[in-house]
Amino acid sequence: MAVGQLKKMEKIWKGQDKQTKVKIVRACMFPTAIYGCEGWTLTTADEKKINAFEMKCYRRMLRIPWIAKRKNTEILKELKQGQDWLLNNIKARKLSYFGHLKRHDSLEKHILEARLEGKRRKGRPTRRWTEDIKEWLQISPTEAGREAQKREVCLDGEFGRQHPQACQDE
Repeated sequence: MAVGQLKKMEKIWKGQDKQTKVKIVRACMFPTAIYGCEGWTLTTADEKKINAFEMKCYRRMLRIPWIAKRKNTEILKELKQGQDWLLNNIKARKLSYFGHLKRHDSLEKHILEARLEGKRRKGRPTRRWTEDIKEWLQISPTEAGREAQKREVCLDGEFGRQHPQACQDE
């Protein structure tokens, strides 16, 4: 859907300066692409696809053909952008949603913390939503949840300085 939107905006790319184009992409395309990202479980393959989509948008915006031999770092430097902006935005939204879930008593919180009884299927277990939180914060989701519930401690304490995204409320 966002790629189709990108193609429709060809006329806009012709007369604007680079910073205006970046603002347009971030305001129009990226929100369409990451709608509902708070509930995604990100794998390494997904992260690569997200980064590829971001670079595809930047290349299309600058009207660089896909056969041009230009490195992504050169393009990001030309646009004065940091690397993995879109992926970092998704992570921040997901951590913010995690903090929101842990602070409020809701159906989503009960679903997130529920355990099913019985045997699981054969093979590798599927990646869980909380595994992303554990990987990004380098602490267990239970401990992160305890810190997020203490809103004042979260905002003023050491945890809040290290992980500001988890302390934001939606």
